[in-house]
Amino acid sequence: MKSKRRIATGIAIVTVLGFGFLSLINTSSAANWPQWRGADGSGVSTEKNLPSDWNLSKNIKWKTPISGRGHSSPIVWENKIFLTTAVEGDVVPGAKAVKHMDGDKEFLHPDSVGADRKHSFKVIGLDRQSGKVLWESVAWEGTPYDNRHRKSSYAASTPATDGKLVYAFFGTEGLYAYDFNGKLAWKAMLGNLGTVGMGTGTSPILYENLVIVQCDEENGAASFIVAVDKKTGKEVWKTPRKVQVSWSTPLLVHTAKRAELITSGTESIIAYDPATGKELWTHKGVESNAIPSPVANSDVAFLVAGFPAKIAMALKLGGSGDLTGSASEVWKYSKGTAYVPSPILYQDYLYIMTDRGILTCLDARTGEVKYEGGRIPIPATFTASPVAFDGKILLTSEDGDTFIIKAGPKHEVLGTNSVGEPVYASPAIADGRIFIRGEHNLYCIGRDALR
Repeated sequence: MKSKRRIATGIAIVTVLGFGFLSLINTSSAANWPQWRGADGSGVSTEKNLPSDWNLSKNIKWKTPISGRGHSSPIVWENKIFLTTAVEGDVVPGAKAVKHMDGDKEFLHPDSVGADRKHSFKVIGLDRQSGKVLWESVAWEGTPYDNRHRKSSYAASTPATDGKLVYAFFGTEGLYAYDFNGKLAWKAMLGNLGTVGMGTGTSPILYENLVIVQCDEENGAASFIVAVDKKTGKEVWKTPRKVQVSWSTPLLVHTAKRAELITSGTESIIAYDPATGKELWTHKGVESNAIPSPVANSDVAFLVAGFPAKIAMALKLGGSGDLTGSASEVWKYSKGTAYVPSPILYQDYLYIMTDRGILTCLDARTGEVKYEGGRIPIPATFTASPVAFDGKILLTSEDGDTFIIKAGPKHEVLGTNSVGEPVYASPAIADGRIFIRGEHNLYCIGRDALR
């Protein structure tokens, strides 16, 4: 591990714009939210008639207790919901995490915990209408290869589904595919992935017949990105990458000419051909812990990081070779970015936030600041990433409060809602419902009262 490295907490997108590129509207079916931040990874829903106010006695259709601990978001396919959880057991004598090195010295983060205990990693299926748990399947049991941050969870990676199978990633402990009845279809052990004791955060994404996972670890000596066959779990391609451990999820973008898989990293931002794993272009990395996920329209990708450096950048897609210092750098901005939450691109604007919920609105085309310092009504800390619908941006804090922000170049808080318990997972939106995973319960927010 590089001695200069700062350690992450491990918690672990058509409107025409001015000079001719397109800002991508979420193309997912309103009935489905099939992976991290929805079908296109944007966090944006096209739905119009969702509730904008709720509390424990209003507009909560149901809530369901979820065992264990998980920061993964729920995903939705038609009448099914899926999520993951990690159930912690007793201390196992002699069990401990893999050794981490900072230069020539052994390193242990003071908030690094978990590998000395037995765990069960589970995938759960629920009925969307009632919230009833339909099945729980244990994917893996044992003592984990590495620790996690005490604030995080071993179930921090959001699963993905293509409507046939559900794909759940637990880092070193494997990638698993289940059918909609909870039967294991296959599992793939991708290798030992050290996370400097902070846990796994990246989520799998789907492309045609492939499940793709970004597997960055430790100092990057053994980092790679890999695609396996959806039906069998067999490796289709695997590409090494010299990028130290990250927690960011790749973003699949369809440009006018090709598909590009955009990955964030400390040392390098790299775009790949998702069909083959071939490197398309690179750019100097975010020079910070790569935790927030990229967002994009069909012409430009937006990447941010918040610690130790603060950076937001817009890079034109479709290039080749090293784009650092080239005309492909559309703009850069160096304030207001978060350590953990991802940005959101909505309509003409890119919104970035700090971990305290302070918003900055930038013109996505030019990087021009529309406002800075947009504040929420009360002090709060954020792990969840924002989502958006119908001219509104939702910011959900660790206290379980969701602040409704009016989209556009003027900051305005429209309201505050709460589920009454801590929230670390990002919300999902599907078919007239908002799904929020709390520390203990999964909530379905709709226009029906709690039953």
